[in-house]
Amino acid sequence: MTEASGKTVVVVSGLPRSGTSLMMQMLQAGGMPLLCDGRRASDEDNPQGYFEYEKVKTLKKDASWLAEAVGKAVKIITTHLYDLPAGYDYKVIFMERDLREILLSQKKMLRRRGETDEGPSDEVMSGHFMNHVKRLKEWLFEQPHMEVMFCSYRELVEDPSPLCNQIAAFIGQPLDIPAMLGAVDEKLYRNRM
Repeated sequence: MTEASGKTVVVVSGLPRSGTSLMMQMLQAGGMPLLCDGRRASDEDNPQGYFEYEKVKTLKKDASWLAEAVGKAVKIITTHLYDLPAGYDYKVIFMERDLREILLSQKKMLRRRGETDEGPSDEVMSGHFMNHVKRLKEWLFEQPHMEVMFCSYRELVEDPSPLCNQIAAFIGQPLDIPAMLGAVDEKLYRNRM
C-alpha cells in the first residue's frame, strides 16, 4: 500500500449474509464513526440493523460521496469494490463465511420476505460465489491503495477477542475492545454448519 494520504476509508465487505452488518455494529460499538443512512430498517434477519449507505449503489457513476467516508467505516458489497476510485487509501475488512451457511441464511431471508428461493442450485451458486471471491481477492492484492484483512465470521462470533485487537491494529486507531465484544450476540449465529 502507498504511504497513507490522510484520506483513509475503512471498507467492510463480503458476500451477502457473511457478517458485514455484525462487523459494522462492532466497529460502531468500538467508537469508529460509520457512514450509513438507516434507510434499511432492522428486521428478523438483522435485528441490530444493516448499516448500509444507499449512495454506495451509485459508486460507479458518482464517487463524490466518498469524501464523507474519510475516517469512517462504510459497508460496500463485493461487486462495488471494483468501483472504488484512486485518491483514497482503503482498509478493507473482508468478511468470510462458510458458503453453505451463507446460502442457507439467504434462503431463509427470502422465505421470510415472501420471495421465492427458486433459482440456481446451491452447487451452482457456490461455484459462482467461489469464482467471484477468487477473482476479487486476486484483484485486491494488486491494488496499491488497498490493504485487506480477512475476517472469519465463525471466529468473530465464537472467539472475538483476538480478532477485535487485530481489527484495531489493522485500522490503526484505538477501539473500545470490551464494547466491541459486547456487540457480539452468539445467539444470532443461527445458520451454522
